[in-house]
Amino acid sequence: MKCTIYHNPKCSKCRTTLEILNSKGIEPTIIEYLKDPPSKDELEEIVSKLKIHPRQLVRFKEDKAKELGISADDELTREQWLSIMADNPVLIERPIVITPKGAVIGRPPENVLEVLE
Repeated sequence: MKCTIYHNPKCSKCRTTLEILNSKGIEPTIIEYLKDPPSKDELEEIVSKLKIHPRQLVRFKEDKAKELGISADDELTREQWLSIMADNPVLIERPIVITPKGAVIGRPPENVLEVLE
């Protein structure tokens, strides 16, 4: 099965999600999004596959969110949220797993099972 994971090796949820994939015999394409950040267009594709608003992909507990003064209550456009994440990839929720069956955020990591079976 073709599978992509947006991954941060320092994140325990990412590591656990990757272990679940590997235990199912899946060797995903691993994108370390902090080293190779997705573009705004790629982020638009990701949120479309996740069927969420871009705001729902933002990690508001990150120091960077506080530094930027953003919160989940902010009324920004899709374009603005996508730009913020493209410019500050540390704000992107993780891990994200995409397969032909769909896309999920691996929080909890077991969510990945939804797009495998």
